[in-house]
Amino acid sequence: MLGLTPFNKNQLQRQNGYDLMDYYNMFDDFFDKDLFNMRSLKNDTFKMDVKELDQSFLIEAEMPGVKKDEIQLEYQDNRLSISINRQEEVNEERENFIHRERRISSMQRSIFLKDVNIESIDAKLEEGILKIQIPKSEPKVSKVQIEVK
Repeated sequence: MLGLTPFNKNQLQRQNGYDLMDYYNMFDDFFDKDLFNMRSLKNDTFKMDVKELDQSFLIEAEMPGVKKDEIQLEYQDNRLSISINRQEEVNEERENFIHRERRISSMQRSIFLKDVNIESIDAKLEEGILKIQIPKSEPKVSKVQIEVK
């Protein structure tokens, strides 16, 4: 029994105030962390950059391995939504062995973009990067001075 260690030993010790034990667990803490922190569409959302240019907005989203028919773009209520819905199924049959895997994943990001020309939005998927060019339009007047008679 003395060799058993609780699953979250460090969190339990910190909660109970036994900070002196942290010194002995320093190496465990170091090696328990993911050093390389690899991003994947399976476990994470996609990285996205938004640039404001003089006449337009440029959005670049990293989408490695995603096909263009798996991407949906929608602009509604001053928000551009980018969503991905993926379904993968692998069927591998060998003698006396059947292997099946299914993966279903979806993710979505939205950006608030006001005063854009929605008829001229252009989107291209090239080499795993989705590039969306959104032209700006003249700002709509939301404040008007009214003359009192």
